[in-house]
Amino acid sequence: MIGREKELNMLEKLYQTDTFQFLVMYGRRRIGKTTILQEFANQHDVIFFSAQEKNDALNLEDFSEVAQRHFDHDFFAPFPSWERAMEYISKKAALATKKTVLIIDEFPFIASQNPSIKSILQHTIDHTWKERNIFLILCGSSVSFMVNDVMGYKSPLYGRITAQIEIKPFDYLDSAKFFPHYDIEEQIQAYGILGGIPRYLEAFDDRKSIEENIAAHILSENAFLHEEPQMLLRMELREPSVYNTILESIAAGYNKQSLIADHIHEERTKCGKYLQVLQSIRLIKKVVPCGENETSRKGIYALADCYYNFWYRYPFSHKNLYRLLGEEEAAREIMGQMNDYIGPRFEIICKEYLIHQARNRKLPFIPAHLGRWWGTNPAIRAQDDVDILGLSEDGTQAIFCECKYRNQPMPMAEYDDLVTASMAFPKVKEKYFYFFSKGGYTDSVIERAEREGARLLTVSDLYK
Repeated sequence: MIGREKELNMLEKLYQTDTFQFLVMYGRRRIGKTTILQEFANQHDVIFFSAQEKNDALNLEDFSEVAQRHFDHDFFAPFPSWERAMEYISKKAALATKKTVLIIDEFPFIASQNPSIKSILQHTIDHTWKERNIFLILCGSSVSFMVNDVMGYKSPLYGRITAQIEIKPFDYLDSAKFFPHYDIEEQIQAYGILGGIPRYLEAFDDRKSIEENIAAHILSENAFLHEEPQMLLRMELREPSVYNTILESIAAGYNKQSLIADHIHEERTKCGKYLQVLQSIRLIKKVVPCGENETSRKGIYALADCYYNFWYRYPFSHKNLYRLLGEEEAAREIMGQMNDYIGPRFEIICKEYLIHQARNRKLPFIPAHLGRWWGTNPAIRAQDDVDILGLSEDGTQAIFCECKYRNQPMPMAEYDDLVTASMAFPKVKEKYFYFFSKGGYTDSVIERAEREGARLLTVSDLYK
């Protein structure tokens, strides 16, 4: 299993206790939650129930069979109610010599049909399970439901949860492990297209070129990835057409609420509500200049998922054209724009590299804030930006980063621009300059960096 060591270690740590444990696991679809739970289940004797989009009676019947076969190795009859099902598990757990583990995957499918299940579990925990050696795991793909309806303070289960974990996408290093036959540039491109979603990464064949994979596994009408974003949107939302339009707008560069609303011809207030929904299901994120408060009016919206960004920018927006061109020619046209597309994704990779360096204590200091910055530079009385800015807690130390995904060596002008941008932070006493360049550096830049102590990094440095 690639990655997820941290998540599995957490599960194992909770399992090794001799007290009641209640873990809530959540994360967007295709993120690998079930795979993690299955890997854990392979190491222990667990009751593993995967709920389905069925009515309550049928889910209860399925649960009854799973539980009875676990304890009694046979199925006798469905329990008449969820209360009786939980009583059965309580009695069996009381007789067990080791921890009883109950995993309910896709818990929202049960709760949507029977909202009382949360109260039933709450009553069972309070009156029986909290004194038993039981490990309850509730897992769900509906992030908003798990956060608000399971963990929220209005939930009957509030205060009973002993641990929680959101399963997040792989970073660029773990994603690269899916493609051992690719060179570094191809690994960067694959990550820029697919992001860190395991199921998407598995779809590509690293014995074929990126272009061939785009044609066969994205543009082909029979491919798993061809309509994946559209399908998931239909599963999550009632008005997919509106959300499609918003996601396409953001992918095209309309990144402020006012710009998005005007572009899709929607009221700004109503558009704001749509944006909140997309944030709640982890498809978009609000980004503010590094170091500023989350409520900053400078905030902009960006697609949180690389594949959604790619899909809405290319297959969705150019569907009719690509159908006429054919898969192979359309893939060739996309590859012709690849450097421009990867540029912003390259910044993500560079940021993740800095996070790894910080964790390994290889940066000059540990940044309290790390991200993109834009705003007015008083030194030049004009708008300016920094690709990645790392700030210390007191704001007196800063790492300024420039990221260039181009084939040509980075010229001195880029170096000068970053130094100028750093002048927007007069409070900073210690300045560190990091440059990331796919095409390397000119001799003059190399000489200056050596004199001034700037770090010059190539793509190969990111994977060491």
